[in-house]
Amino acid sequence: MVNDVRKRQRDPKTYRRAATYVLIVNAAAALAFALAAIWTANRSACADADTLLCDTGAKTAMLVVPTAILLLGGIGAFVETYREWRRGQAWPIWQGAGWFLFMVMVVYLAIGGSTVAR
Repeated sequence: MVNDVRKRQRDPKTYRRAATYVLIVNAAAALAFALAAIWTANRSACADADTLLCDTGAKTAMLVVPTAILLLGGIGAFVETYREWRRGQAWPIWQGAGWFLFMVMVVYLAIGGSTVAR
């Protein structure tokens, strides 16, 4: 019984799927960040400002959009965790992916929130 549990936690195919999922979610969040930065830099309201985050709209776009993508990605990983668990597969791999995405989201919020609060 113990050996079966260990075998289910080491599934290279599931690991590749989870790692690919995490990379795609992180890439989508980075792309959203880049697009938000381009959008805020080209706004007429911020044309004469010294900083990129010149008003509430710019701060909100830079903070909320990538955070929402990471949050939804983490929730999606936990949904897949539940589905893998129901099938008796290697669910801890997906749980790790979900917690990793949530950790990246919290770090992004901490860094972005400290920048926005100034």
